[in-house]
Amino acid sequence: MARFVFVTWDGGGNRMPTIAIARALRRRGHDVLVLGHDSQAEAYRDAGLAFTAYASARGFVLESGPRGLLRLVFDHRMADDTVSLLVEHPADVVVVDCLLVGVLDTLDRMGRRYAVLEHTLHGFLVNGMRALGAIGWVRGVRVGTARSHATPIVVASVPDLVAPFAPQPPLSAHPGAVVYAGAMTAAVAAHPTEPTVVMSLSTFRFPDLVATWQRVLDAADALDARVVATLGPAVSVAELRVPRSVEVREWMPHHELLPSASVLVGHGGHGTTLAALAHGVPVLALPLDGASDQPRVGRAVARAGVGTTLSRRSDPAVIRAAILALLADTVVHERAQRLGEAVRAFDGPARAADVLEMSVVV
Repeated sequence: MARFVFVTWDGGGNRMPTIAIARALRRRGHDVLVLGHDSQAEAYRDAGLAFTAYASARGFVLESGPRGLLRLVFDHRMADDTVSLLVEHPADVVVVDCLLVGVLDTLDRMGRRYAVLEHTLHGFLVNGMRALGAIGWVRGVRVGTARSHATPIVVASVPDLVAPFAPQPPLSAHPGAVVYAGAMTAAVAAHPTEPTVVMSLSTFRFPDLVATWQRVLDAADALDARVVATLGPAVSVAELRVPRSVEVREWMPHHELLPSASVLVGHGGHGTTLAALAHGVPVLALPLDGASDQPRVGRAVARAGVGTTLSRRSDPAVIRAAILALLADTVVHERAQRLGEAVRAFDGPARAADVLEMSVVV
């Protein structure tokens, strides 16, 4: 039995990969502990995982723009809390969220064994980390060095959004190895019995979230399809005008909705987008945050021909036309179905657990 500590933060897209991989390791008999913000405690404990909160790091509050993210990336208190925890709870491998650069740098300087968990498109992060390099240098934090020493970098995604994928090398936990683990949600091929549109925007209350929801709901009015909207915790139905034809759910797991979906309307979040594509469901992305990976994910979807992307400020008539076009486009559906087959073949949590087990003995 090995001991793993996951170091994370209160982000939306990183929760499912962290939970899925941690649970896969637990099922194999390993000792797993998650360190994160106190606001995450309930979700991880409900998932059956041991959780402890940062002792001194500030609670995470999402802010628009890059300032809040930079504070998170370089927060030295998160690194201090991680080191303190490891004194009391030694680990064979520390699995660190890709955005916690300060934690990675500290562990690297100490010579501790760690892996990096990425929860978006790898290419987006590579470019982003290059940009962070100069800021990190000023702050005395090494961005690239810590990543190159990770054993390995586990990407909770796929190599591309076009199938078939290039052949993947054998699993490797050597420093700097990049391992695509695949999607972290259970998926099957979607077989809708009627045209069905699933709408699922962010669990974070971005500044334009309510207005975007209203435009999306207005677009769904009188749409000749079943429409299911999952609002999530960041917005209440009382804030919206909901057409009578739209089924509203406060929350519903993707694996319950997507097998019957024809199209997903989302915000370009990596986790939701990849979950839809894993089911073979085309995507309409309306990015809510220009500083995040959402626009990049939306462009990748459009470039791969498995959906399209629009501005979140698009007129409801434009959004409705895009939904109707996706519902009717058999070529897009065929591409999405092929991609879904390729994504499902990865068996994400098991593949991630395999390579993390390898990292214990490398």
